This record gives sequence, C-alpha cells and structure tokens, in this order.
Amino acid sequence: MLRIDIPGYGPLELSCLILDYNGTLACDGALMEGVPERIRELASHLRICVLTADTFGDVRSQFSDLPCELLVIAQEDQAEAKADFVEALGYDHCVCIGNGRNDQLMLKRAALGIIVMQEEGAAVEALLAADVVASRITDALDLLLHPLRLTATLRM
Repeated sequence: MLRIDIPGYGPLELSCLILDYNGTLACDGALMEGVPERIRELASHLRICVLTADTFGDVRSQFSDLPCELLVIAQEDQAEAKADFVEALGYDHCVCIGNGRNDQLMLKRAALGIIVMQEEGAAVEALLAADVVASRITDALDLLLHPLRLTATLRM
C-alpha cells in the first residue's frame, strides 16, 4: 500500500499500479531503460499489472523476470477491457499510467491517472482524462517512488 496525503486533493491509498505497455513502458516493443529497476522497487509497495494487446508479439519475454502480472487483451474494445480490469481491482485504489486513446477510461476513473508523452506521443482524450502529465515513464514511476513530487504537483 502506498498512502499519499495531498492538501486540497485528498488522501490516496494506492494498492495497484496498472500500466499500459506500448508507448508507455516500451517503444517499438522494447522495454525502456530504467523501467525494470523501478518496477522491482515499486513491487514491494504495489501490486503491478501490465495490460497490453501485445502488438509486437513478444511482451511475455520482456517481463519474464519482473514482479508483475501480465494481461494480454484482445485487439477489439481495448479501452473497455482496460477499464473493466481496473474496476475489478477497485478504481479508488489504483494508479494508472498510459498514453493512448485506449487508456482514457482507466486514466479518468483511477484514483490517480498519469499520462506519459514519449516517442509515440499521447492521445488528447487520454491527456484530458489524466491527473498528471510526465515526460517519460521513468519520471512517472519516480512520482510514486518519491511521493512528495506528486504532492508538489497536485496540492491546492
């Protein structure tokens, strides 16, 4: 559990980290530098789940030694599949990180939605649904490892 008290925003009691894969954790199907170390560190505080349609077909090999759950979803209705998964875990205890239009619903409904704007860019719909924008996935994950950064961004 990760508890973060943010003045004017409210307390966050996060137990799950839900991550999109392509465009968020990976570029062109390859995990970005610095991600595995941060996932290992966050796994002692949060249940970590990666949701992907596995566009490049090799996502399982990328996560074989990482402490997270991997869910490969169908190509159709991805936004709803992601939102349904997060709902089953309990939106009010989830932090979600993504970049695509198919991440919009989970970002909007989560207790904390973070969008990353990296090489693939970010969908405007997802951007408007997020609470925080990060320039890189390592920065987004570091917000959870150093929660005072979130406090500085979200407080009133």
